[in-house]
This record gives sequence, structure tokens and C-alpha cells, in this order.
Amino acid sequence: MPLLINGERIDLARPTGDMIRAYPYLEEKAKLLRSQPARIVEPKGLLYVQQREFAVTTPKDGSVSILGSDDATTCHIVVLRHTGSGATCLTHCDGSDTEAEVSLIMSSVKSFSNTTGYGRNSALGAFDVQPDDVHLVTFCVTELNDREEKDIHFPIIYGIAVNVKTAEIFPATFPEKGPDEDLRSAHVLTGASLTNIYDATKEQLHIGPYFWRPFPHVDFWLEQDDKQILQNLSTSPLAEPPHFVSHIRSTLTFLKEHPFPSRSLFPDRKPRIYKKNEEGLWEQVCSDKI
Repeated sequence: MPLLINGERIDLARPTGDMIRAYPYLEEKAKLLRSQPARIVEPKGLLYVQQREFAVTTPKDGSVSILGSDDATTCHIVVLRHTGSGATCLTHCDGSDTEAEVSLIMSSVKSFSNTTGYGRNSALGAFDVQPDDVHLVTFCVTELNDREEKDIHFPIIYGIAVNVKTAEIFPATFPEKGPDEDLRSAHVLTGASLTNIYDATKEQLHIGPYFWRPFPHVDFWLEQDDKQILQNLSTSPLAEPPHFVSHIRSTLTFLKEHPFPSRSLFPDRKPRIYKKNEEGLWEQVCSDKI
């Protein structure tokens, strides 16, 4: 079934700029999103999604009310929502395997939707080849999310959040990106595929188990200056947020400390499981309490 804008099938053969100009609605929606100041989203009720992760939940979730992600320069943050059931997915894609990722998140949203034939889904990209109608509602990428400064292009919006209760999408930043921020980043840096991190039926965050081989030349990379790390470990070295290098250094240090996660992190080959406590913050739970 096709990818649709206001009920009309999109011609994906045309260049992105031509598509934007053919549908002024897209530019209006992107302008509205860009005009909003980024909100600081505190950890209470938040499920933060890192690169190559996704999470799906519903308005009935008593633990998570906000899904969010940021630090997207050449990546895409995608929100997919079934307007019949309210099941909502947020994912942070980097183009590593787009078609497989789209199929995965589509099936995940549909698994929470008993009314498959009703409602509309909002997303972009390879959705045109999916078996279900997908309605493109907000498209704030490429020239619609671009500012230029001294001939260098930067995103206007680096991060977004979605309120799973109301379906509101807004620009956002996140002081806390855990739990297990370094572990999850290490999983990405060592070549992870897209991973579902949340069990909405149990309202539990599942991290791992993850396994990797010792990271090549980790000592060499830790000795490099900021410029070298930016130029070699970023897809957009001139547009990264200020904390990019410190984040990469922290992840590399974690990889150095845990060359064999099967021994130091996941000896029992079970995930780290978290639930929200009474304050709305993630708290690790023992497997025997699950």
C-alpha cells in the first residue's frame, strides 16, 4: 500500500525538494515544528531512545508518557503512530538497513493495534512498500530542517519527543539519556542492528544482552585529539553538538573496560531490566522479581 499525504499517493521518484514544493502542507507542518523552542524533558516518565533503538508503547502505559531521542544530524528520528489504537513508536535510524528497520517497527506498532484496518500511521522513508497505508503527517528533514552558518549546514532541530498520551510531537533536549548510556552506545559503535528496548505489556526497559569483540585500536582512538575523533568517527563533523566528542570518549573508555561483555556485563546472558519507580525514574530490578 502507498505512502500518502492528505490521502494522496506520493511520487517518490521525484527529488525530495520537488516533493516538498508539490505539497505545501509539508512545509507548513515543518515550519510549525521548527518554530517551537526545544523543551527540556526531564527523566520522569521519559523513555529515551538511542541510535539504532526503538520503543513502542500505548496511551495505557502507566510508566512511560514521553518517547524521545536527539543528537540526530545525518540520522532520522521517526515517529509512527496508529491513530486507531494510539500505539506509538519512536526510533532513531541511521540508514544502516532501512527497509528491514521499517518492516520491524511497522509490525511492532501493529502488534498493539487490534483495529489494523482503522486509523492512520505517520512515518517516512521506505514505508511506501509496506502492506499498510502510511500517512506522512510531519516531514522535517533535509532543507526543511536546515540552517546555514558560514557555508556550513546545521540541523535546526536535533531532537524530538512525542507524548504517547496526546500524540503531540515537539523539539526536545534530554539532560538524562540513560539508563546504561555508555553500554547502549557501545552496542551501536560495535555494529548493532535496530533493537527494541521496551516491553510495553510489562512496562519494562530491557538492555541487552549485548556481545562484541574487543574494539579495534581502542587505545589509539582514545589518544587522538578532538579534531581527529570528529573527522573520523562522525558522519557530520562540522554539525555535531558540543558534547559529541566527550560522549564518544566515554563510549570508547567503556569498550576498553569491557572487551568481553559476555564475561563482565552479561555472564548469565540475561538482559538488564528496569522499571519506573514511584518517582517516575528507571530502577533496575532483579530477575527473580520479574
